[in-house]
Amino acid sequence: MMSKQRIRLALALTTAGALSMALLTPGAAGADTVRPECPRGLDCDWVPAAYQQTGDPADKDTYGNYDTANRPDTNAIEFIVLHDTEEDFDSTLKIFQDPTRQTSAHYVVRSADGHVTQMVKNKDVAWQAGNWYLNSHSIGIEQEGVATEGATWYTPEMYRSTARLARHLAAKYDIPLDRQHILGHDGVPPTSAEGTQNMHWDPGPYWDWNRFMALLGRPTEPSAPNSSELVTVSADFTKNQQDFRDCEKDVDLPRQASSAVPLHTGPSSDAPLFSDPGLHPDGSPGTNCVADWGSKISATQQAVVADRAPGWTAIWWYGDKAWFRTPAGTRVVTPTSGRVVRPKAGKEEVPVYGVAYPEKSEYPTDFDRPTVGSPLVYTIKAGQAFPGGGEAPNGYYYAPTIDASKPYDHTYFRGNQTYVTVQIGHRIGFVKTSDVDVVRAGS
Repeated sequence: MMSKQRIRLALALTTAGALSMALLTPGAAGADTVRPECPRGLDCDWVPAAYQQTGDPADKDTYGNYDTANRPDTNAIEFIVLHDTEEDFDSTLKIFQDPTRQTSAHYVVRSADGHVTQMVKNKDVAWQAGNWYLNSHSIGIEQEGVATEGATWYTPEMYRSTARLARHLAAKYDIPLDRQHILGHDGVPPTSAEGTQNMHWDPGPYWDWNRFMALLGRPTEPSAPNSSELVTVSADFTKNQQDFRDCEKDVDLPRQASSAVPLHTGPSSDAPLFSDPGLHPDGSPGTNCVADWGSKISATQQAVVADRAPGWTAIWWYGDKAWFRTPAGTRVVTPTSGRVVRPKAGKEEVPVYGVAYPEKSEYPTDFDRPTVGSPLVYTIKAGQAFPGGGEAPNGYYYAPTIDASKPYDHTYFRGNQTYVTVQIGHRIGFVKTSDVDVVRAGS
């Protein structure tokens, strides 16, 4: 399994600004007492992930593999994150049952038959996304598979089970069925600029997003015939044959069907691939490595058109123009209605964050670990626009110990600043509402 970093801080104040505390009793119920939180008719069972200390019994800070909470009463559940395991199904369950591994997910889906095992209760926070803010506000679904082997593992049974589970969760927690809320791990932003290169890229370019979103009841269909400012990438998975490279193993991957569309710096196949400034701080060109997410956009992701040339379309992408082929007679993009985010008049550029945390002044004065967001390397510049506009929860869940034994332990701090989600590039980000206007595309 790809290593999943754990970021163990968390926070929030109540909407009224008053402090709300929820001290929760640690421990996971046994398999015989917990009913899995699955839709009726889905083959699903319960196998609890480890929740226990890993060292000195007096050290309450060292434990695995998740944090207890009382979601959504404390932290709202706003996102669903899809992963692949990089291990077989049985090994994944064992890893999540080993507290020294410091990783978990709410659900694991088996490749062969789509069987689902729940391992963390939805009210609790699984350590799954590599971003504590997203962990605090999301449900993680691991799918048995190896990202570079794609279709070998991603079976029709898996697509159906994951989609059925995601639909159930979205309905229960009022999660929008769009690609700013239904994320791959490759759509999760880093918490800071320094962490960009440590983020993951699963389930990878061989996950068929068109198929999956159609199973969710959200196929890509034209919805803005009179406006083409906002588009949804709709490249046909089977026909979109791509050559990528596993740069970690230094091997070329077989040419195969893909959801990913390469992005260039100009309207030519000879132009360098787009260079994500977070991945390539030296300004070197982007690559065709599967892990180089900035050089490709995925089917069902949205973008705002920035320019056009014969057979090519440019979009705003990580604060700059990125070009991809849109030959006449093909349906690579579909005009789409929706909201876009633009800098307010007079602002030359707007910072983008990987979290939506309260300001330092919004924590209690005796709380000595206030965590606030720092800008990522990406900005939204005047004249640019990006898809998004949905309000993001402003809050931080603080849970440093296994038994809530520290002051303010297992407390959600809620801030008053409002943020909205944007599709800044391959990954989402968050911007302060006070910095931007959210308008209908084409207006």
